[in-house]
Amino acid sequence: MATKAQVIDIKPINIQTIDFTLRGLTPLIVHAWGHKAKQEMLDKQRKVKTSAKHDAKIPMNDFMESLYWLTEQPALGKTDEEAEEIWDKAVLDGAKFGFPVTGIKQAIITGAYRAGLDVKMTELRGLMFMVGNTEASTTNIAEIVGTTPTMREDMVKVGGMSKTADIRYRPEFEQWEIPITMRYHSDGKYSIDQLLNLINYGGMYCGIGEWRPERDGQSGMFELVC
Repeated sequence: MATKAQVIDIKPINIQTIDFTLRGLTPLIVHAWGHKAKQEMLDKQRKVKTSAKHDAKIPMNDFMESLYWLTEQPALGKTDEEAEEIWDKAVLDGAKFGFPVTGIKQAIITGAYRAGLDVKMTELRGLMFMVGNTEASTTNIAEIVGTTPTMREDMVKVGGMSKTADIRYRPEFEQWEIPITMRYHSDGKYSIDQLLNLINYGGMYCGIGEWRPERDGQSGMFELVC
């Protein structure tokens, strides 16, 4: 006897998108891993012997390598003067920079948790997905719109237990915005109003970049602009 086929009604997930902008309330300090730093870590992990001699520090090179480039990153300079000329040319040619969208999303999730809201971090991770809302943005990096970054000089301690002083040169965006497109499940546990409110909590309690509130600073704070 033939068995009647069962009809299964699969309802599509109701995914919606919304555009908004993160507007900086305090300067944003970024610090991408440069090629030299990544190579040194790889050599150490692979136990590759390297010369103890270090190249002379060129602050502008460190500054340029700390940026998340959306346009092509230029070659580094061999001298201070050459590095500064390379930077000036890149800016004149319309260099564009960004920030990882995963860092922005994590700030929102962490901010909601630290604010004591009745939300679960694991649920929020799957409820929203973000990309930059500009032509220059990539899947992972959202464009920072605003003033050209300036180089800041900071004293830091490195080296674990036997810490030594070092000078770091990093980019700082004084005035900045990041246009974002967010995809979310409109029939999910949290409404769009609730999700958007979480963004402001992320900007206050966590922030993004270096020296943000989550890391004992006040940089990288932001607010939502629809």
